[in-house]
Amino acid sequence: MLLKMNHIRKSFNGVDVLRDISLSVEQGEIVSIIGPSGSGKSTLLRCATMLETIDGGEIAYMGEKAVWVENEKPIFAKKDKMKEIRSCFGLVFQNFNLFPHYSVMQNITDAPIHVQKRKKDEVFEEARELLRKMGLSDKESAYPWQLSGGQCQRVAIARALALNPKILFFDEPTSALDPELTGEVLKVIRSLADLDITMVIVTHEMNFARDISDRVIFMDGGVIALEGSPEEVFGAEHVRMKEFLGRFHGK
Repeated sequence: MLLKMNHIRKSFNGVDVLRDISLSVEQGEIVSIIGPSGSGKSTLLRCATMLETIDGGEIAYMGEKAVWVENEKPIFAKKDKMKEIRSCFGLVFQNFNLFPHYSVMQNITDAPIHVQKRKKDEVFEEARELLRKMGLSDKESAYPWQLSGGQCQRVAIARALALNPKILFFDEPTSALDPELTGEVLKVIRSLADLDITMVIVTHEMNFARDISDRVIFMDGGVIALEGSPEEVFGAEHVRMKEFLGRFHGK
């Protein structure tokens, strides 16, 4: 089991955003998380990657506890163990979060060199190969402000992959892009599926979620309302799911 989240609770200012959520992700699995705005999707990802601190439950990677709650206080794994756990995952944000003063190549190679302490020659070689896969070989010296939104997102994906994570999280990777650029980023994510990379994707692209996922999770009101294969979830006789899909089809 690559990731296990048990009975996760999270609230902001007394408002429950995640209410007793449990889920697991197996090696090589692609899981899409869908649901209306405010259902807790992005908060769940931020808790999984420890950008938010959980109020209840526990999170484990590869059988190793990362964070858990005792006496209403979060307890984190020891520093060395946490460093090892953090190296398990990469996160691609909806707004890219590239360093504006770094070139494309610097954005991709900075963490592998300075955090993972890997050899520069090896890291640069891998980065150039990632840029080739992303269709950005001619952009390694460019800066984020010189790129389109779609290109920035592809650099962000390359940056996450450069850390060789076991699991890649995407938080609405196309929400900041126009339809034409959305297509190019979804194409890249589809290509990662062919490489057997484990992915958890928060998305509002319903056709994409249906096509790429091994499993789909529908969240509503801070709980997992529905979970199963794409066929099971999208074909379910579930009132909230039907309402949600109806809003999408109505656009």
